[in-house]
Amino acid sequence: MQTILGSTGQIATELARELRRAYTPDLRLVSRSPRKVNDTDTLAAADLLDAGQTAQAVKGSRIVYFTAGLPPDTALWEAQFPVMLKNAIDATRAAGAKFVYFDNTYMYPQDERVLKEDAPFEPVGRKGRVRAAMASMVLQEMARGDIPVVIGRAPEFYGPGKTQSITNTLIIDPLKAGQVPRVPVRDHTRRTLIWTPDASRALAALGNAPDAFGQTWHLPCDDERPTYRQFVALAAQVFGTAPSYKVLGRWTLTAAGLVSRQVRELRELLPRYAQDNLFDSSKFKRRFGDFEVTPYRAGLERIRDEAGHGAA
Repeated sequence: MQTILGSTGQIATELARELRRAYTPDLRLVSRSPRKVNDTDTLAAADLLDAGQTAQAVKGSRIVYFTAGLPPDTALWEAQFPVMLKNAIDATRAAGAKFVYFDNTYMYPQDERVLKEDAPFEPVGRKGRVRAAMASMVLQEMARGDIPVVIGRAPEFYGPGKTQSITNTLIIDPLKAGQVPRVPVRDHTRRTLIWTPDASRALAALGNAPDAFGQTWHLPCDDERPTYRQFVALAAQVFGTAPSYKVLGRWTLTAAGLVSRQVRELRELLPRYAQDNLFDSSKFKRRFGDFEVTPYRAGLERIRDEAGHGAA
């Protein structure tokens, strides 16, 4: 039995598909209101804030994936994320299972240095500090050695379906709607984006590779690292629209944050859009040499086709 905690998000949905396709039909999907992804899935309703419910949901599992998410609300992150993660780790340890933690890069330095798995934790803002504390909790469990633990870390998403990211919200969704995309802060800094199905496929590969445990892995990305200027031009070409866009400067976003809670919650991430974001996933690519990373054009074409726009 392989169990996904927090099973309704885009990463978890794609993870369930990949696990069923490549590894096992014996899957348990856990959330407050779980839904089947595959016909063979077993569902378990549980609140990860409740230690007892979490333990019951994990019982009998061989591998446990933590892919739970929360809305971009700082206070909610501070109050709930560490509790959810602790309950998940405790439950996995009690079950004698392996623990696979899906992580992001909020705790990393927001500057131009190349980010490898040994990059220091230098969080900017409260959300970054929450994610640094969570990653540290997982690393402590890894060092403890009672159960096998692995971390799969991803940079910013772009992707199909209900993928939630700044790139989807500001660039891809407007293009799908025939509107002008918006670029945060600067259009000439290089970006590393991960295609969400690739992130999920890679996480499944880590969970089912015994030699991957006891380590942190950067999940695989296209090495092209386009600027937003280049990304918008490619996306516009794929969608058959004009490559026009508007740059939202930091002052504009700061002012918008005075009236928009959603924008205000994203302000601590703005420094990373002023710098090149160079996320290195070569370690994963060396170990999993047959893993095919989705090129940006192919990803954008899939989004276009799902939206029913047809070929450009």
